[in-house]
Amino acid sequence: MTEILEERDSLGQPTGIEADDAPDARADQPIDSIRTPFDPERIDVVTRNTTVDLLLSRIRTGRIDLQPDFQRQAGIWKAMAKSRLIESLLLRIPLPTFYAAEGEDETWAMVDGIQRLTTIAQFIEPEAVGSEPLRLVNLEYLGDEYNGKTFDDLPGRLQTRLRETELIVHLIRRGTPEEVKFNIFARINTGGLPLSRQELRHALIPGKGREILRDWAESDVFRSATGDSVRSERMVDREMILRFIAFRLTDPYTYDHDDFDRFLRESMRTLNMLADNKVERLWAEFGTAMIAAKSIFGAYAFRKRDRDGGARRMPINKALFETISVNLAEIGGPGMATLMKRHRRVEKEFIDLMSDVDFQAAISQGTGDPGKVRLRFEIIREIFESVVGR
Repeated sequence: MTEILEERDSLGQPTGIEADDAPDARADQPIDSIRTPFDPERIDVVTRNTTVDLLLSRIRTGRIDLQPDFQRQAGIWKAMAKSRLIESLLLRIPLPTFYAAEGEDETWAMVDGIQRLTTIAQFIEPEAVGSEPLRLVNLEYLGDEYNGKTFDDLPGRLQTRLRETELIVHLIRRGTPEEVKFNIFARINTGGLPLSRQELRHALIPGKGREILRDWAESDVFRSATGDSVRSERMVDREMILRFIAFRLTDPYTYDHDDFDRFLRESMRTLNMLADNKVERLWAEFGTAMIAAKSIFGAYAFRKRDRDGGARRMPINKALFETISVNLAEIGGPGMATLMKRHRRVEKEFIDLMSDVDFQAAISQGTGDPGKVRLRFEIIREIFESVVGR
């Protein structure tokens, strides 16, 4: 089998997930492309020259969504980095531009600049972000006088300087078409790495779905089934779970979307509105499917296999994850019990499947194509049903 490439996080480290070749990830279909015509007159982007104090007021009143669990570079923004940002403001050094999307009731979803704005709030009004006060450390120019100080320890003139600092926010207004909105944010690269599609969904589609995806990604059953090998920084784990939910809410055999990313966005909105009892039922199906996958496939769950059944362990394949987990949920408890009991036969059938050129294409190239979606679901279902004896 040829070399399998992995997706990378913002530090260039492998995420544990096979690089996807869905339409929005193909070399000839970049992430920031627009597939359907749009009316340029409906693009509404405005520039707001605002102040730190006004942004803090918005945070305080819930008019800015900072997505507190959205940490693209967890571990990088230590106390020194935060302190240097505050020092820049004290020295009147301009900060990079912020980007936000306008939601209902003129709320703003901050998409680029979350870490910067959270740091400012943590220093000036820590209670607004549920944080302990930030204490300045390792300052480069003001260290002798201000190291160890909090906002309350600063002279009044510097407190005022911070609050009156002007910041530039590019705001995409609510009437802008969604495709264009996602396209614009996909092009933002101020942090050195464009936002992933799931990071964009998280930023621009608020609601309880965020917490559901996070909680399921942190669950023991998911981590066990995936061998605890999926790095969470770029939210690839949450996208995998969203794909499971999407194909439990939409029959894969009737899937006919020409835009897989839009399909996942629609599914996330549906998840936001889903009744609690339906979410609980989905969770029960998901948990059982994870346990079954671990029992049936062991350390190779959701991964391609060498055609000779060798021991090489591939990264997790997102298309396989959704196809296997959804089919396990579909076959139900008794069927899963039989598959677990006859796991050696399932493994043999699956390894034999690695020689099927069409199936390989369906999980590797243009995986959002409706025909390929239906093909891979049908083949895995046939294997499971043949083993169960239906």
